Amino acid sequence: MAFVRGAAVALIASGLLLGGCSSLPFVGSQDKAPKADVQLGIGVNAYLWRATLDTLSFMPLAGADPWGGVVNYDWYVNPQAPNERFKATVFILDRRLRADALNVSVTKEVKDAAGAWTAAPVAAQTETDLENAILTKARQLNLANAAR
Repeated sequence: MAFVRGAAVALIASGLLLGGCSSLPFVGSQDKAPKADVQLGIGVNAYLWRATLDTLSFMPLAGADPWGGVVNYDWYVNPQAPNERFKATVFILDRRLRADALNVSVTKEVKDAAGAWTAAPVAAQTETDLENAILTKARQLNLANAAR
């Protein structure tokens, strides 16, 4: 019994010690200074995150994970085209403000003759246009922040 208790205490102590080491810089690391375009507080680039929420604010938000970098939007029906609806998911893949740090996926459905929603193809340009709009907004936010 004493052996099991001692092993448990040793395991917990080693976990605490190793967990504390993660914030220490790696000796011999070439990159000792933090990058200027990396923000703390969320797991992804804050400008891309804010720009995503601002750019797609017309769509209902289904869920957002600021640490994983995933923003899910629920179905949106444009009042001028009530027979089609769109859903989007945005993936922010990096802490840096880069074009390849963003991926937008759009799903489209249209109503058939019976009134049921069926999957329809989305033009690849739609996703590219959304990515470009988010990137443009993120750059504007970055420049506005730098001007302060």
